[in-house]
Amino acid sequence: MSNNKKIAVLGGGPGGYAAAFLAADKGMNVTLIDSGNKPGGVCLHRGCIPSKALLHIAHLINETKEAKTWGIDFGEPKIDLDGVRNWKNKVIDKMATGLTQLCKQRKVEFVSAKGNFKDSNNIEANGKLYSFDHCILATGSRPTQPFENISHLIDSTNALELKSIPKRLLVVGGGYIGLEMGSVYAALGSQVTIVEMMKDILPGVDRDLVRPLHHRIKNQFEEIFLNTKVKDFESKGSKVSVTFENESGVEHKEFDQALISIGRRPNTENIGLDNTKVKLDDKGFVIANSQQKTGDPSILAIGDVIGNPMLAHKAAHEAKVAVEVLNGESSDFKNRVIPAVVFTDPEIAWAGLTENEAQAQGRNVKVAKFPWGASGRAQTLGRGEGLTKLLIDPESERILGVGLTGLGAGELIAEGVLAIQTLVKAKELALSIHPHPTLSETMMETAEVFYGTATHIYKKREHNILKLNNK
Repeated sequence: MSNNKKIAVLGGGPGGYAAAFLAADKGMNVTLIDSGNKPGGVCLHRGCIPSKALLHIAHLINETKEAKTWGIDFGEPKIDLDGVRNWKNKVIDKMATGLTQLCKQRKVEFVSAKGNFKDSNNIEANGKLYSFDHCILATGSRPTQPFENISHLIDSTNALELKSIPKRLLVVGGGYIGLEMGSVYAALGSQVTIVEMMKDILPGVDRDLVRPLHHRIKNQFEEIFLNTKVKDFESKGSKVSVTFENESGVEHKEFDQALISIGRRPNTENIGLDNTKVKLDDKGFVIANSQQKTGDPSILAIGDVIGNPMLAHKAAHEAKVAVEVLNGESSDFKNRVIPAVVFTDPEIAWAGLTENEAQAQGRNVKVAKFPWGASGRAQTLGRGEGLTKLLIDPESERILGVGLTGLGAGELIAEGVLAIQTLVKAKELALSIHPHPTLSETMMETAEVFYGTATHIYKKREHNILKLNNK
């Protein structure tokens, strides 16, 4: 069934190709324009996928080292950097080739070129004009790099190329990208120093969730500087000299390389938006409503280009909303539960209301925690540092927020997202039989903590005791 709408999608990342594919599935005539040779965007080629491939290697290296405490010694790993790089690139190429094939199967025209708006209904790419009834803008973001023309400075894109392993690496920024890449390079042999201007790593993330990670990486990284600013960089031959400033004063240190990871900025420059009615905020992000509509009736926007949270899965779901709106369906992005995952070791994941947000809102919530030291499965894995945390409305007993720290937290959070999105009550989670021994079992036992009935930890009961026939 065809509705004959001509749709242009500018940007071929997770949001862009998701929009293009769904629009094609709904019978629209779709052109997908991206500057890359194949679809996938930053996430596939220079972001989430290559970083997770390298993080898997880092986790494997760390696990083999820790196996000594279990009575198994694998010896020191021999790292073939070319082999690591080739494997990472093979993963990327396989997925990109798959997306190319999906374009062909869906009859989506893929244009490998930088696109520029000529007006509200035309994009120029490779000297050719592509007209459209509607465009979905999905140009994404890029790393913020305030320091220019200084040798030995790299951003996350450069870091993923894995050209070499510096002996001493400085990571500027203790956010998730900095910590993930720092973990990779530390596992591969770099002496890694983290510097963060705020009072803790992962600013804004629940401290209960961050604490186990901070404790673990202190042994993996050479130094972690908090409440510290980088005042200056200076190239000195094969080194970069860095000037730090904190409450202790000014300090100078030398590194072989410095990774700048202090945020990302939207790709809204030099794409001809001034030829349209699209409006930007003071930080350069596109202003869009919950139906992804912009100030231009012909243009919708999704993903990083409209601001935080800058997450691939958020972009993909915004893509679905945008296409459904263009197809005349009732759809918006309001009240969607967006999970976040930090793929460090241990992983951190959360969804819904956080304790920090509840306090800021003056909202009355009950917090239930289950330490993984009481989890049989966590203990068999030698990873008892984790935590499962629920925020529960004391009146309705609905689950409002879920937080996890530990091995596989990124996989476990999906159950939490479903619980929040479908308005599940704590008793329903507690009465759902989870297999033993598993890490997922901690979700059930955390709900049981709320009722004071958890088998593997004791907590004084504050609510009516949970019964199997409790309706």
